[in-house]
Amino acid sequence: MAAKKTVVRTLVESGFAKVSEVCRAIGLQRSSFYWVSQRSPESIELEREVLRLSKDNPRYGYRRITALMRREGHKINSKRVQAIRRRHGLQVRKKQRKSRRVNENEPKRLRASAKNEVWSWDFVYDQTEHGSSFRILSVLDEYTRQCHSLNPRHSYRAEDVIEVLEELIVEHGPPRFIRSDNGPEFIAYKIRDWLKEQGIQTHYITLGSPWEQCYIESFHDKLRDEFLNREIFYSLAEAKILLEGWRKEYNDERIHSSLAYLTPNEFARSVQTPLRATPSTPSVRELIPNLIRNNIFTESTV
Repeated sequence: MAAKKTVVRTLVESGFAKVSEVCRAIGLQRSSFYWVSQRSPESIELEREVLRLSKDNPRYGYRRITALMRREGHKINSKRVQAIRRRHGLQVRKKQRKSRRVNENEPKRLRASAKNEVWSWDFVYDQTEHGSSFRILSVLDEYTRQCHSLNPRHSYRAEDVIEVLEELIVEHGPPRFIRSDNGPEFIAYKIRDWLKEQGIQTHYITLGSPWEQCYIESFHDKLRDEFLNREIFYSLAEAKILLEGWRKEYNDERIHSSLAYLTPNEFARSVQTPLRATPSTPSVRELIPNLIRNNIFTESTV
């Protein structure tokens, strides 16, 4: 409709034909051409805000955009946001990879129930514009979803991994467990001995079973989709600066549906951290009523 009205307006203003002739030629009712929208200024402003947030976060879906709108104080339904984005062709289409589920007969995997109980770390690869590859060591707190490190280097030795972890322990405190795959940097005797000295227990996933490290795999998927695929790095120094900026934005601004649409830092501040977690530590969903009572978020955002 909008495209046809633009065609009519362009031809009429150029003097090529009359409104009735152009409308008849393209199959548009004259009443439709002269019709003026009766939308309220508030409705127009809401649509502009949805489009602005969608433009700033092109890989966000309508549910997360709705949560951002509500955090800014707008009262809006998720279906309305979906309709606006569909009208402007902003729907995010992403093919989900099939993941193998853990068999019910297999032992239950280690599950984080408190901050600093389980950290997960792994590498993700990328390269500069000139083809120079580098590796990014990412460290994630599985309970709060806080990303503690996104450190890029051309190569990593066991000493380099220990150096990064030492800095994180000074800043955040030591984890109780650290989960990783069986990469050579993580199973090196030097790292295992150092972790033992620090009182940190290692938890290695089964060979060929990345689904056992689902939190860090999900994080890497977001990192790749929302940042790495959209950026061009001209040097390792530039990559380090941009990665650190995205890490801070991820912790401070990116809301998570699994955290009741809080950011990782907001969720970490809203829960108490025992020295050693117990099996009775509440889950995220069990904490929601307490967070509502403490005005961390409103019921409309759940």
